[in-house]
Amino acid sequence: MPRRKRSTSPVDPLLLTIPQVAQSLNIGRTKVYDLINREGLPTVKLGTAIRVPATSLKSWIERREQQQSA
Repeated sequence: MPRRKRSTSPVDPLLLTIPQVAQSLNIGRTKVYDLINREGLPTVKLGTAIRVPATSLKSWIERREQQQSA
């Protein structure tokens, strides 16, 4: 009996790695760490892994946009 293929629909990750954040913002990895340490970019630690919640990243960007337009 042949195996059925699993549906591989693309799913947006809930947590982003530092390289994924850098790619999303079109900046370098070092700059992402700078934003975390100096600008309050929210993170979640899972053991030694640092992740950025996707929803928090979007909210953080929106707040910065509002601050700059005020």
